[in-house]
Amino acid sequence: MKHILVLHDHGHQRVETVQFLGQSFTLEHKSCFGDVDKARSILAVYADKVDAVALEDMPAELALGSVRRTHPVGQQLMQVATMPVVDGRVVRAGLERWAVILADRAQPGIFSRKRVLMTPGLNHNGLAQALEKRGCDLRYADPFIYFRLPAVPGIGSRRTRNPAAARTLDQLKGMDYGRLYPEPNNHASASNHAPFHWADIIAGDISVIRHFAPAQLKHKTVAVEWATADDLADLRQRGVSIVAVLLPALAGADGRVHPSAATLEAILTTLLPDPAATLDEDAFLDLMADLQWSPTIHYLQPEEAGVNRFAFVIHPLHVGFVHHHRLFRWTRYLPDGLVEAVAAYLPPLYLSRITGGQSPTTGQRIEGILISLGATPRQMMRHGERFTYDRLHKAAMMAERKGARIMGLGAFTSVVGDAGITVAHEADIAITSGNSLTVSATLEAAKQAVIKMGVTDLTTGKVMVIGATGSIGSVCSRLLAQAINDVVLVSIEPERLIDLKRTIQAETPGAQVTIATHPHDTIGACDLIVTATSAFGQRIVDISKCKPGAVVCDVARPPDISRQEAALRPDVLVIESGEVLIPGDINFGYDIGLPPKTAYACLAETALLAMDGRFEDYTLGRSISMAQVKEIYRLFNKHQFQIAGLRSFGDYVSEEMVAQKRQLAETLRRDPAQFMLVQQESSAKLAKIPVQAKGVRSSGSSSLKWAAALGVTAVLGLMTGWRLKGRP
Repeated sequence: MKHILVLHDHGHQRVETVQFLGQSFTLEHKSCFGDVDKARSILAVYADKVDAVALEDMPAELALGSVRRTHPVGQQLMQVATMPVVDGRVVRAGLERWAVILADRAQPGIFSRKRVLMTPGLNHNGLAQALEKRGCDLRYADPFIYFRLPAVPGIGSRRTRNPAAARTLDQLKGMDYGRLYPEPNNHASASNHAPFHWADIIAGDISVIRHFAPAQLKHKTVAVEWATADDLADLRQRGVSIVAVLLPALAGADGRVHPSAATLEAILTTLLPDPAATLDEDAFLDLMADLQWSPTIHYLQPEEAGVNRFAFVIHPLHVGFVHHHRLFRWTRYLPDGLVEAVAAYLPPLYLSRITGGQSPTTGQRIEGILISLGATPRQMMRHGERFTYDRLHKAAMMAERKGARIMGLGAFTSVVGDAGITVAHEADIAITSGNSLTVSATLEAAKQAVIKMGVTDLTTGKVMVIGATGSIGSVCSRLLAQAINDVVLVSIEPERLIDLKRTIQAETPGAQVTIATHPHDTIGACDLIVTATSAFGQRIVDISKCKPGAVVCDVARPPDISRQEAALRPDVLVIESGEVLIPGDINFGYDIGLPPKTAYACLAETALLAMDGRFEDYTLGRSISMAQVKEIYRLFNKHQFQIAGLRSFGDYVSEEMVAQKRQLAETLRRDPAQFMLVQQESSAKLAKIPVQAKGVRSSGSSSLKWAAALGVTAVLGLMTGWRLKGRP
């Protein structure tokens, strides 16, 4: 049995037996209690009794970046010893780099795009390099923990520059080990807490972290070489979510033992086939290749273990809502056009955490984050595709930093450019537009609506899809044609209409397909009108021409039809596209413009994919796969998502409302003369309503009346430095 002396500057003295790479080792821990002479005497006593010595927290060499300095005490101890003495410097960097790779494989995204505070960066070059490769933003705590420098914004740097590192090491090499690796306590100065609050990950040495970190580290991840049960208990009490113990564990008599790099290097030294070999990295590579391990990931807060995370991007649909917010009433004195234009340039902003989602079928829990862009749809169209792509790329990096593995594109962000393809290509996490579930939810909502309006057999009726060649409209058209033989497809792209008609006729032989660039001539014969356009400043539907009791399903966000227009025909039911109830006690943490626990279908698709562990690009581009729509509907049923109650302009469609509309529609069907009069009167009133779509008038007036907006409060909050409620 190999015998290893682990010499501590301070620490508990104990003896333990462990198994590693098929062999047994006795690890005898001794402490010199900061006394160099005592350390020499211990080495003398054990000169002929041990196979190797590990200098625990007593390095002979200090490294920061590419700069190296020797510590006189560690060098002396190595020189006086007659057996191999190591301090972990040879294997640490390689094991840390490898550990980050393995941890990322075991828990994808655990280190991606995070803010990392190296505590310290001293002797952790491998860890710093590996984290930087994963897009992390690194800062070094060394200046304020060792030299008591004040914590100021941006303290430290992304990389340790050689001149600064040299000056730092020149001072550190003269410090006692007790200051380099202090014992854990809770006496850290409050002035040094800001960098810890800034960080997502605190990486380095467990004793240093426990000594200097504040009492509250809620939602933080800690990455260290090793950690004892006492360390984990302390970090749990501080609110730390995850502890990643990076180095391989040893099998001990009482369970797993986590060694330091120095201890592991001493063990590996005794296993070298050539005892006289130079102790460099090459000497250990073959042994390191034989290690079969994965870093140990401890979830300290039970409620956060096993949670799949997603993100969803929203944006202001209209600038007007901000004037009604109590904190931003002053903006009513600014031109809407100015506020809207400035907001478009703002970076993505975190809004809230989405919590409480859980599958009744599998028990899988999910959490999400809401992110807002600043641009309205009009601004997105005005600036061009690249403008929005760049902001969505930043949003994806923010989502990844916060642990999301898939991001959904809400409202107009799923329409711009190539409908998510470029965003998915540039992002490191999965992307979906959410349009597959939007299609499923829309068709289910439309089905419920026409049944409520008394149409028991729509197969004998007629349906119109306006915006039929769009990503949602095209697949809606194809699916509707399979259920309703008579379909009218409307689009401003005649060549794509022809192609869509041929596709439907090939898929559904016998379907009667009519195509047109304008809905006016045929809308009066349709029982169901689905509108899914991205048009602005136009009148999408002339509601005065609709037949009695028709159903209009407005899928577009912002909507194509205004409340004022719909009110002209009280016999016609105008509904929003199907919203979805996510299972569990869902809380969005932010007002997304829907009733509690109710989500837009595009958001629900993102949550559904996360719940099923499908972290893959899903609905992208303008050609939605029929197979994807059917698959998402299967998952919808598997995890017991539900279609929410039908809504019309924010209000639930009640049985009383439907009864009134059905009665009025029946009256108009029986009296053609009265129906003609209603059409004439509603047409005359409609002519007096400004032509608009998406709340934008064709004249481009800045007097914007439609008041529904998503994320605009966040936009103005950023403009004024206000922090939104729900910050993690």
